[in-house]
Amino acid sequence: MSRHRRSFGRDVNGILLLNKSTGMSSNFALQKVKKIYNANKAGHTGALDPLATGMLPICLGEATKFSQYLLDSDKCYEVTAQLGVRTDTSDSEGQMIEEHEVDVRVEEIERALNKFRGNINQVPSMYSALKYQGKPLYQYAREGITVDRPARPITVYEFNILDFSPTNKLKMYVHCSKGTYVRTLVDDLGQELGCGACVIQLNRTKVAGYPADRMLTIEQLNDIYDDCVNKSVVPKTKLDQYLLPIDSVVSYMPKVTVSLATLQKLMNGQYVNFRLDQSNNVMVRLYLEGKDLFLGVGEYQDGKILPRKLVRSEEIINIAASTDNN
Repeated sequence: MSRHRRSFGRDVNGILLLNKSTGMSSNFALQKVKKIYNANKAGHTGALDPLATGMLPICLGEATKFSQYLLDSDKCYEVTAQLGVRTDTSDSEGQMIEEHEVDVRVEEIERALNKFRGNINQVPSMYSALKYQGKPLYQYAREGITVDRPARPITVYEFNILDFSPTNKLKMYVHCSKGTYVRTLVDDLGQELGCGACVIQLNRTKVAGYPADRMLTIEQLNDIYDDCVNKSVVPKTKLDQYLLPIDSVVSYMPKVTVSLATLQKLMNGQYVNFRLDQSNNVMVRLYLEGKDLFLGVGEYQDGKILPRKLVRSEEIINIAASTDNN
């Protein structure tokens, strides 16, 4: 007897830009969005600490296949650090391990920031979700165990002062590559200044090129849902309007339009011969001619397109299957 995996929720595909609130874990936020949308599949694109707020793209349905592209994208933050205090987690939720008098000027901070701009190596915090022998580092840290962490290359494109208050609160703007721990940047900066520092506020303002004005909070989503119920409107008719299309994740890739016959081959995992004015080993986004329907992404190699990640929505599956019936 064949076994079928039971599906819960509905098939809904797209990206929601969630404005995460402080005190909320990224997984908790994800589950809330999944429940509100009654989605059968959902995933986030890079966790934010409970202390942090701001942009957390939530991928629903087939969009989860493309979440890695957002994980790999640049991020922007506004972070406020308290100078004079160092904690074991590098933020205000940790235990204080050092306290110092602060006697630094803006000019000294600017000079110190220069050391953290550009291509640098960063040693991740023990209080991170990176795994060592299959276990997150923060679990070792909570057990009082420290493990060696190799430094990882990152790029800090911008690290600028926004404000420096008389109470030694330092607000900064950070534009950085994937894999950057802003808490660690702040801790390292505090060490460079000789007074210590920890994060007291962190807000992610941008992921890739997504617009901040499209973000919604959990509270706003709940209000939309409740308003639909009160007006006897099917919630998805309103909620789905706030989803960004799947191909917004890969909008930077060259666009390639393919025929119906080519779609059927790609869906069967076959490569197709194709001539493009592109270099080898470049990723392309695929669309069905005549419909401008996003099909997924492929890789162009030596005059061929190889399927890499394809959307398997009901519409696309039906279209592909129609070639067999003609």
